[in-house]
Amino acid sequence: MNWITNYVRPTINSLFSRREVPENLWTKCPECGTMLFHRELKDNLNVCTSCNHHMAITPRERFTALFDGGIFTELKVPEPVTDPLHFRDQKKYPERLKAAQKASGEKDSMLVVEGEIARTPIVAIGQDFSFMAGSMGMYVGNAMLAAAERAVKLKRPLVLFSASGGARMQEGILSLMQMPRTTVAVQMLKEANLPYIVVLTHPTTGGVTASYAMLGDVQIAEPNALICFAGPRVIEQTIREKLPEGFQRAEYLLDHGMLDRVTHRKDLRDELTTVLRMLTKQPPAVRGELPAPEPELAPAAPEAPAVEPEAPEAKPEPKPEKKADKA
Repeated sequence: MNWITNYVRPTINSLFSRREVPENLWTKCPECGTMLFHRELKDNLNVCTSCNHHMAITPRERFTALFDGGIFTELKVPEPVTDPLHFRDQKKYPERLKAAQKASGEKDSMLVVEGEIARTPIVAIGQDFSFMAGSMGMYVGNAMLAAAERAVKLKRPLVLFSASGGARMQEGILSLMQMPRTTVAVQMLKEANLPYIVVLTHPTTGGVTASYAMLGDVQIAEPNALICFAGPRVIEQTIREKLPEGFQRAEYLLDHGMLDRVTHRKDLRDELTTVLRMLTKQPPAVRGELPAPEPELAPAAPEAPAVEPEAPEAKPEPKPEKKADKA
């Protein structure tokens, strides 16, 4: 035994057998700085376990947690012209689209699905902020119209989860034209007397806020979500005044009548179930996954077989007394 056997060989073996540790095992909360283990964060729906800060969540992850059994069906959305304006800044627009599609695994910033929440069938739309900041382009307009037409056809409510930075500048005026198009889609639901519920998540800004994101029959928001048309920094620079604390956040808008509810992400499924069944005139769901049973008439009790009254027992006739013989 020498130093080569005792030191060199084990060192070489450890170098070649060393396993690389993934870099995405821990996530730092941007609000409180707590390091969160990825499985713990996923189980808590991307909400910080320390300060309850709601981080971004993809539409597929949200729908998996929202629908019964995590089962939903994706609806096909008509694809628009890829680069109608031949826009180019530092990169060509098609190159940016391909990079976003590769990073997110989605075709565009909006996902349209259908499924059931507590046995209540709905059509749902989710915006992905990681796809070019959830910007509104022609694909978003097509998605809103496709979702509204499907909801009207099936007579189902439509639930929207908004998260966007506004219009997509690479599509110019064509992007701004999606504001009236999406408003038409919402009007289709109203004419069909179907509920349209909007869940505003962080952030929802720009042309999305100025159109379909603020037209819901019920407006729900996640805690501390930024909801505005122009951001607070732009407003401060314009009016040269300090804005109130929490300005344009969900709790501020709730206090000023712009929202109906501010709901924690873990409670959102129960909240939507209650609202949807109320607006569709269905009985409330049982606490859990199964809805309340439909009211049924109690079966009539079986009639008892007729019993003939028993005949009264015949009393023995008294024997006639024998008269004593006359002496």
